[in-house]
Amino acid sequence: MDPITARKTWRTAEPIHGLVYFAPEADEAYAALGVPTPLSYFASRAAPMGAVSAEVVIATFYNFYPDLVRRAIPWAWTVTTPGQLLAARLVGAGAALRRALGDLAEGPAVAEAAELARRAALAACERPEGRPLFAGHVSLDWPDEPLLVLWHAQSLLREFRGDGHIAAMAVEGVTGLEALLIHGGTGEIPASVLKATRAWPDEQWAAGEDGLRSRGWLDATGALTEAGRTHRKWVEDRTDLLAVPAYEALGEDGCSRLRELCRPMSRAVVGSGSLGFGTPPK
Repeated sequence: MDPITARKTWRTAEPIHGLVYFAPEADEAYAALGVPTPLSYFASRAAPMGAVSAEVVIATFYNFYPDLVRRAIPWAWTVTTPGQLLAARLVGAGAALRRALGDLAEGPAVAEAAELARRAALAACERPEGRPLFAGHVSLDWPDEPLLVLWHAQSLLREFRGDGHIAAMAVEGVTGLEALLIHGGTGEIPASVLKATRAWPDEQWAAGEDGLRSRGWLDATGALTEAGRTHRKWVEDRTDLLAVPAYEALGEDGCSRLRELCRPMSRAVVGSGSLGFGTPPK
């Protein structure tokens, strides 16, 4: 399989999963448990791994300022449990998707897409080695409703790819802060947005920029140099390759069909304005 197929298929369906990080329905469900936004992001996404320490979340989420994580973890486990958060997350995801998708939520495309995405996710479940955040999701029960099966399958596929992405960056010796700076250097998302949402202090942000300039990856304006673009391309290409085992179960035709089915749903999610300022945190 062409590794680009893995990237295209994940990207097309990603809004279906990513909606949960921005949806008011999810925020309300977490708040009912005593965990407010934005702290609920860390607790709800980490919950599949159990009541883990802040250091585990810092390592697996990779690019957030550590003190931001430490304000949420382990405090969240003193007011609720991972199981309660996971139940709330599923309720919030379902409610948000039904709102964003409207009639599409009950259409025949959902059931077919759910079956295809589940096949890919189950193939990924055969390869949990070195993917701790993904492995936590592997242990969860599958929901029954096709819409939630699709959401859960894409959650697995997202974390499968994400753990591979982190592995590729670690091989290149890239820290979490440097990963943000490199992302900002592409111009795809303003660096100021990445800095604010990940809560890195000015002094450390500036030091990270200096470090990447010394490696020849950033220019004076914070944009990627040719060497920086070469590095990023290697990481992205390697990430695609590491994600292939999941999508090989569908083949090129199956992946094409999954994209065809998910495209209208993802467009509806994006069109609803529910994703906030951009793509979900990586």
